[in-house]
Amino acid sequence: MDIKSVLDDRVIRSDLFAVNKEDALEKMTEMLQKAGYVDDAVGFIADVMQRENLGCTGIGNYVAIPHGKSPSVSKVGIAIAKLQNEIEWETNDGRGVRVIFLFAVGTDNENAMQHLKLLAQVAGKLGNDEVVEKLLNAGSVEEIKTIFE
Repeated sequence: MDIKSVLDDRVIRSDLFAVNKEDALEKMTEMLQKAGYVDDAVGFIADVMQRENLGCTGIGNYVAIPHGKSPSVSKVGIAIAKLQNEIEWETNDGRGVRVIFLFAVGTDNENAMQHLKLLAQVAGKLGNDEVVEKLLNAGSVEEIKTIFE
């Protein structure tokens, strides 16, 4: 499985408005639920927040990669949101967040392996400052998808 295989227009937003981390995660989880990736939004958010409490998922450069294994996930996916505004988030560089990659991953071993592969691919891309700059300037879902194709 590679990142191109999980890019889904239904769970990518180029203009999401959120007032804080919780609001962003709720809106992104709603997208995942409507698209059939998550069965129980409340349970999924609880699992993601449990992971958030363990350590920083804000990787710097205005990007966060929240995730959490959850039995509420029916299929592996990644919701991507470029925010209209910067929000507070615990990050490695002390800045807020403007782009979020929310991983939806089940609890079985196969899901765990897929999660690690996808996380490595996303992190590898985001290690390139040019890629991050393109994400921060993306004005459409198509522009966001093109960065990962």
